[in-house]
Amino acid sequence: MSQHSAACCSISPVVSKGYEPKGEYVTVDGTKVYATGPSNAKKAILVIYDVFGYFPQTIQGADILAYSDKEQPYKVFIPDILDAKAEVSWFPPDTKEKGEKLGHFFKTAADISVLLPKVPKIREALQKQNPEIEAWGLVGYCFGGKIANLSSQEGTPFKAAASCHPARVDPADAPGTTIPFAMLPSMDEDKEAVENWQKGMKVKNIVEWFPDQVHGWMAARADLEDEKVCKEYERGYKTLLEFFHEHL
Repeated sequence: MSQHSAACCSISPVVSKGYEPKGEYVTVDGTKVYATGPSNAKKAILVIYDVFGYFPQTIQGADILAYSDKEQPYKVFIPDILDAKAEVSWFPPDTKEKGEKLGHFFKTAADISVLLPKVPKIREALQKQNPEIEAWGLVGYCFGGKIANLSSQEGTPFKAAASCHPARVDPADAPGTTIPFAMLPSMDEDKEAVENWQKGMKVKNIVEWFPDQVHGWMAARADLEDEKVCKEYERGYKTLLEFFHEHL
């Protein structure tokens, strides 16, 4: 990962606000999906958004993944898998009220046991609508990072996966991972849990820390008007592009 692929270094200037999506919203098997990427792309990435759903920063990230690698473009899909969305005002959960609201949200709307089975179903439906796709990658933000790891176990239809500022990092999820995996933690992730997770990995993996960025800096909580955040947002997506260029 230290040798940057020239194909992955052509990210367009990041738009700090007023971003205009390059893709469109479609319905797949009854689920709303943001779909972007060149029509001739043979590979695809499924994105599990964070608890805030479709935010401009997340949509822009999907477009970056879709169009930045000229040698290996992707179709990128973000399914609307949450029935409810969290409020940005709940973060950081530094009060009892915020913590309670967030805790309730994770136990109900973001229940992993309910959401996890949706991933292979939506991928299968997308594959039927896009038969030209030859390989799939998976990216998850926040709780989606947990889903990405659990979707990377034996029998997975994905060839490579990644988690960005992941929630609920559990070393017990590592040994069963069967595909190359990238983790991009922020300053808010549990360092010991991440280190123990990596020690338990038996397949190719990378952990790229963003120690001065908050949880959510690659998705809804990215303050792209802040120059430092914008640069790290770009670095995060370049890291993903390089990873998928190699493994997908």
